[in-house]
Amino acid sequence: MENVVSSGGAAPARTTGNAPQKKFSKAAIAVAAVLTAVGVGCWIYQLMIGLQMTGMTNVNSWGAYIVMFMFFVGLSAGGLIVASSAHVFNIEAFKKVALPAVILSTVCICLAGLFVLIDLGGFAKVWRLLTGPNLTSPLMWDVLVITCYLVINILDIVWIRKGDEAKVAKLSYVALPVAILVHSVTAWIFGLQIARTWYTAIMAPIFVASACDSGLALLLIVLMVLQAKGLFTTGTELFEKLAKLLAVFVAVDAYFIFCELLTMGYPGGSEATALAIMATGETAPFFWFEMIGGLLIPFLILAVAKNRSKRGLVAAASILIVLGVFCKRIWLLLTAFSTPYATAMPGFESDALAQAALSTTGVGAFYVPTGLELLVVVGVLALGCLAFMLLCNGLMGKGGKSN
Repeated sequence: MENVVSSGGAAPARTTGNAPQKKFSKAAIAVAAVLTAVGVGCWIYQLMIGLQMTGMTNVNSWGAYIVMFMFFVGLSAGGLIVASSAHVFNIEAFKKVALPAVILSTVCICLAGLFVLIDLGGFAKVWRLLTGPNLTSPLMWDVLVITCYLVINILDIVWIRKGDEAKVAKLSYVALPVAILVHSVTAWIFGLQIARTWYTAIMAPIFVASACDSGLALLLIVLMVLQAKGLFTTGTELFEKLAKLLAVFVAVDAYFIFCELLTMGYPGGSEATALAIMATGETAPFFWFEMIGGLLIPFLILAVAKNRSKRGLVAAASILIVLGVFCKRIWLLLTAFSTPYATAMPGFESDALAQAALSTTGVGAFYVPTGLELLVVVGVLALGCLAFMLLCNGLMGKGGKSN
């Protein structure tokens, strides 16, 4: 008999006959493994020669790795917010997607942490976090809250699999605020820096809103993939509820961004300069893709009730939302670096690269990722896909309990 995790109740859905158990194929797992190996090889090369193999410089010290870190923290937080809200607010229907949501959340937060470790230039530097932690630094806050978050995810998976509803319910009251906090602290890493144009009081709400819409959008995509593989069944009513909630999240995200843009552009000054770079400068393609492709179009699709029953349209809207939030991470990070906070000074002129960057307008003068750097990113993404497929095959495959 074939066991398929179902969204329709506590017992697994069963189909009669001798149909083979559907799982992620060995071919897909092998491709992910090969790409992971390529990424590991490029990372080892980075360890050998240093971060100079990337496009980062002394002027632009953050790049693709930190973009991906921000992106995956949001994807992770969104999944756990949906799963834990089911128990905190007693939304019975949402409890049925808790297992895939928490698996997805766990993989994403591990990838986020991995990107930070890669950006440090070597795992040996992590030792400094233990021997000389700076508890006044938002970076240290993020390390602590992400560690706590990962422990919560692992406990959640274990107790969901055991069917221990009481423990899952109690854990949800801790998981929900921690899920919100993990993205808030990530936002404060940027928002508490006065030297950059990230200095804003609503950076945390913006990050949490984008975590909710990108995390839920990715969850909907994953649910459709799992159903196609026969590992999970999402009923039409539940799917439409999740799509409706996604439309609300998109609207809230758009509202927060509007508030930030209005505040930046109205008074003039340095913030207005940053807004001009976002709207018409080198980060403009990413900015406008999110505004139109990542917010407006998905909202227009999901706001219509009949569209929410069409999985193709919901899938398209969800993909656009995820890509839009990814573009947000790019324009948010690189726009801030495109406005130098220092001018040339005695002794600084000798650094030709820094001097050229400070005298040139545009993000391209500061940072363009190298091919090897992108291969490391691809390798980490492949590792995430590999981990997700193996976890789903093991936890939601034949003989697995349903949620």
